[in-house]
Amino acid sequence: MTSIAFYFQVHQPFRLKKFSFFDKEDDPWKRYFNHEKDEKIFRRVASKCYFPTNEIILHLIEDTDGKFRVSFSLTGTFLEQAEMYEPEIIESFRELVKTGAVEIMDETYYHSFASLWDVDEFKEQVELHRKKIWEHFRVRPKVFRNTEGLFYNELGKILEDMGYIGVVAEGADRVLGWRSPNYIYKPVGSNIKLLPRNYRLSDDVGFRFANPNWEEYPLTADKYAAWLKASGGDVIGLFMDYETFGEHMWPVTGIFEFLKALPYKVFENGMDFVTLSEAFERYPVRDELNYDPPVTWADLDRDLSAWLSNELQWAAFNKIKELKQFVQQVNDPKMTHIWRLLQTSDHFYYMSLKYNQDGDIHAYFRNEAFETPYDAFISYMNTLQHFEDLLVERIKSERGGAPAQQQ
Repeated sequence: MTSIAFYFQVHQPFRLKKFSFFDKEDDPWKRYFNHEKDEKIFRRVASKCYFPTNEIILHLIEDTDGKFRVSFSLTGTFLEQAEMYEPEIIESFRELVKTGAVEIMDETYYHSFASLWDVDEFKEQVELHRKKIWEHFRVRPKVFRNTEGLFYNELGKILEDMGYIGVVAEGADRVLGWRSPNYIYKPVGSNIKLLPRNYRLSDDVGFRFANPNWEEYPLTADKYAAWLKASGGDVIGLFMDYETFGEHMWPVTGIFEFLKALPYKVFENGMDFVTLSEAFERYPVRDELNYDPPVTWADLDRDLSAWLSNELQWAAFNKIKELKQFVQQVNDPKMTHIWRLLQTSDHFYYMSLKYNQDGDIHAYFRNEAFETPYDAFISYMNTLQHFEDLLVERIKSERGGAPAQQQ
């Protein structure tokens, strides 16, 4: 029997304001972040996606006696905004978890790329996420999903040592080669189990579902379940943004009806659903995969180029890393929190200069914050410079001298 592992990413960033040096606001929390826009977007997405989709999933779980099973990753920044704007949405997710058919996964609290440059910082952000998940759901996640699906061989050993039983990653063709993504693997250098995302079947729903020019349009639950059955293997990883339902794909597309019908069509085709930890516990490792260089789930390249490919992005990334020395010297939880919010991957995504299909997707998400990549870059760098000045001034006032510089 082939199992289906549905995984949904739930994330909201703290978006930056268009920075002005003439702003008289002293509090960086209020000065840097566009809380008005964040609230507007969160409430919109909650009404269009989070609340109605959670309700559908809860009904499906109850109607199938828990046989419909899904996994979620909720970023710390999403949960913070939920606490601020729509606390009821946390209760809605809590009701799902209480069914026993919904698993919560771990990731970095800030949806950052800390794992690329500082293992200690990465572990701290993961621990903050674990604490937030425990606070709201009283569960200890056993499976990890790194920011934007980022994975590389060395990360597997780090996660294994941190106690995770499994990790999800992108099923990139250059990694799989002739292999199918529909099996459990292990990465080179560690024994942690790994499930690749079946990106073709995932993107059929996440990107192509509402495209009338797609040769398979319209996609029905019957047709999709038949594709899943034909795909075969032990377990099919269907990973996508939760906002697929109701936000990216509006209700008029039929996406909610598709979701409501799909589980029953899957059962009719002799398949079942599993959470990710159940997939790792049920199925054996079939082979070893080499994730070198790093792989993500973004763009056609499925690498880091969505966030780190042009001079704007690299300048911004290097600058935020440099600020660690000052943040540590100040040692103020609020300033550390702001620094980590500035690490969120979305800020770098908005600076992408890609074009064609990938560029259209970048523009779709960037337009919620900035008009152009250059606007995003200028505002980000001005924010970092102002933040650095605050940190240095604080160090001088507390220590009576210039801050210590890293060698």
